[in-house]
Amino acid sequence: MAQQLYFSRDTKVYVAPLAADGVTEQGVWEIPVLDGFSFSQATNSSEIVLSEMESAGGVSRRGRRMFNDSLAPAEWSFSTYVRPFISAGTGAGAADDTTNHHAVEEVLWALMSGPALYSGFAFTDQILPGLTNSVIDFSESNKSTLGTANIYFVIGNANKKYYKIAKAVVNEASVDFDIDGIAMINWSGMGSEIIESSQPTVTVSEAILDTGNFIRNRLTQVTVAPNLSAEGQSGLEASYALTLTGGNITITNNITFITPEELGTVNIPIGHVTGTRSVSGSMTCYLSLDTTATNNSSDLWADLKGITDVITNDFGLTFSIGGAAGTPRMVVAMPQCHVDIPTHSIEDVISLETSFNALPSSIDQTNEATITYVGL
Repeated sequence: MAQQLYFSRDTKVYVAPLAADGVTEQGVWEIPVLDGFSFSQATNSSEIVLSEMESAGGVSRRGRRMFNDSLAPAEWSFSTYVRPFISAGTGAGAADDTTNHHAVEEVLWALMSGPALYSGFAFTDQILPGLTNSVIDFSESNKSTLGTANIYFVIGNANKKYYKIAKAVVNEASVDFDIDGIAMINWSGMGSEIIESSQPTVTVSEAILDTGNFIRNRLTQVTVAPNLSAEGQSGLEASYALTLTGGNITITNNITFITPEELGTVNIPIGHVTGTRSVSGSMTCYLSLDTTATNNSSDLWADLKGITDVITNDFGLTFSIGGAAGTPRMVVAMPQCHVDIPTHSIEDVISLETSFNALPSSIDQTNEATITYVGL
């Protein structure tokens, strides 16, 4: 019999968010992923060693034993393109029964931002598909546990292998917009365990074969606007005109898994808890000076350095990935950001890199960021 080998390019990924009971799948989304995906699960072991002086016979025992204590949480990661689309409203795998805006990867945003409870072609109070756009907010993210899903990795062409990451969570989403590339998101998270499974039945697969819903990063624009009502920020311009050469926005849930510690058995992680929600990133642009204006990148550096009496500065940042008005596009609005003083990067053309942290309007709020998809 011929030996079967498996190749990563034959892999397909499916995500099935779980209902509130943690068991029932609410549908299965097919998610096209890029090369470089991974999933694994390690074992936590403990070691017992002997350390004693010599006996009367000149013997000193030096042996050791190993025990498997528990399975570490399964870890997974993959990348997707940012792919907004307008639903056809009909057909196999349709995302909606009307022409609302959606995104191929929206199920992952639902898992990232809250319980991911699905009803009426929408994730309740988290993702609001509409006729002009689809809006993702984090109003449901102040929870000790977030939505879970079964993530399926189907590997191979003939004699497929079906691996399921049970009770998986999305821990981090990192949006990259490199100038010469296509807008993409790096997703990573954990799950309770990896088990062999069977073929999932796909219910949502619309637009995964479309070629017009990719976003070119070169069209990306950013708006940098100080909230001038903030104390001590009167020395700043009303806005700054920055033309980016690249950037990143990272949203992290800082999730940890809980595992029992019973003796005599290999324990399996039973659930997760959330940590501090973090929204941060950076953007790069050329160091530029316009003698007829005072709001270029060199002015931003000078103005930020000059407000020495401000402990936490307050900027509104809006990234229009794919352009301010074009379609498709993705808009990430962060109304309250602490912006660090830009750092110089000495290259052929001098650049500035500016780091930022998006903050809620008050420490118990969830309005660090709002994500808007506009399809084509």
